[in-house]
Amino acid sequence: MNKSVIAQNGVYFITTDRDAMDIGMIHRYLSEDSYWAKNIPVELVRKSVGHSLCFGVFETESQIGFARVITDTTSFAYLADVFILPDHRGKGLSKWLMKTIHAHPDLQGLRRWLLFTSDAHGLYSQFGWEQVPDNFTGRIMQIHNPDIYLVSKEN
Repeated sequence: MNKSVIAQNGVYFITTDRDAMDIGMIHRYLSEDSYWAKNIPVELVRKSVGHSLCFGVFETESQIGFARVITDTTSFAYLADVFILPDHRGKGLSKWLMKTIHAHPDLQGLRRWLLFTSDAHGLYSQFGWEQVPDNFTGRIMQIHNPDIYLVSKEN
């Protein structure tokens, strides 16, 4: 197994090597197919990959999945941009990706993980994720600009 490959499953492998990430494929999926990053500019995808712990899922030479973790590797992690391309779904790759992320040595002993999802609660709950309790939500604050990619596209 190549040293940058952190998990192997038949023809599939997962790497955290940022240089191996297919920015074009990741950008296409996020900007065109995701519900959370529609219209995101490729420059922002490139920058986010450069500043995150990234997990690329590959079939032989082609990238077919992705996830990234924004973390201080000490107490907090935010899981983002998790996807497997549609043609590769139903093969257990999302579960394998999540298992690999949770086992990564830089992500052990963290006090808190967060993520946002509209449709994958079933996947994440298998790995111990829970909805934030109602009595906790009053403590969560945000600045949210859902149309930022549309605004930057017009400029």
